[in-house]
Amino acid sequence: DKIDYDSHNDFKKEHTGKNYPNAMNDISQKNNNVRQGQGPPILMLHGLAASLHDWDVLLPALGEAGYAGYALDLFGHGDSAKPKQLEQYTIQQVYAHMETWVDSLELKRRPVFIGHSLGGYLILQYVLRNPSRVKALVLVNPFYSIRQLPLALRLFFRRPLLNTSLIERTPYWLFRTLVDLSSITFGASSGNKHSLPESVRIQTAVDYKRASPNIFNIPRTLVELVGLEYIDLPTLVVWGEHDQSLAPESFPELADKLPRAEGIPLAAGHVPHQSNT
Repeated sequence: DKIDYDSHNDFKKEHTGKNYPNAMNDISQKNNNVRQGQGPPILMLHGLAASLHDWDVLLPALGEAGYAGYALDLFGHGDSAKPKQLEQYTIQQVYAHMETWVDSLELKRRPVFIGHSLGGYLILQYVLRNPSRVKALVLVNPFYSIRQLPLALRLFFRRPLLNTSLIERTPYWLFRTLVDLSSITFGASSGNKHSLPESVRIQTAVDYKRASPNIFNIPRTLVELVGLEYIDLPTLVVWGEHDQSLAPESFPELADKLPRAEGIPLAAGHVPHQSNT
């Protein structure tokens, strides 16, 4: 029988990653998060239209290496809060949701933060506000300025998001097809047909479909981060040289701006931490 991938239960039939229990945070709005392992804390934040499943491979590896890995579904994503009001989808609200989660962990040690894309922006904002509460940073293809976007997207995000019904009605199979095609077209030269494993392509499409369509208002509310040159923390900036979402030349520029940063380019695209390379 043909599977209806617009059903959440049917997403789970094809989803090959881990299933994490939903966690509630009484301090703020509903959030979904996971912890794995014991030891020094490492906090992980995903990018726009993704989920904490971005870290399915890294979480158990961190636990085995003697660390406590924490991951969060950002506001509007995964199984975290997804209110219907468009005006709630601002970078300020996403940041407040994330910061409340960090505070609720009541960590006894300063954590290392790992952030991909939009998660990188949130981490940089957190460090600028709380420099003494962070040990080190790992930024993966970080989205830290609207200027990193292609011109067409910059123009798109300058216009107000008035109607999300088209995004909401887009079926799962179309998201999956687009992910598969982009994985072929923009894949790294590793000998694989796709730059992303099939399980990652499945999860990427699932995450797009599960996220609130209102999340695409978030980039419209980004403000330029001021004071990056004063972030005096050990920082690793890792990026895929074939990124089609953010300008690859922007990543070494950030690494040069941060006083204690090291930059490492990889033969990958926008999600090097999930690629076949």
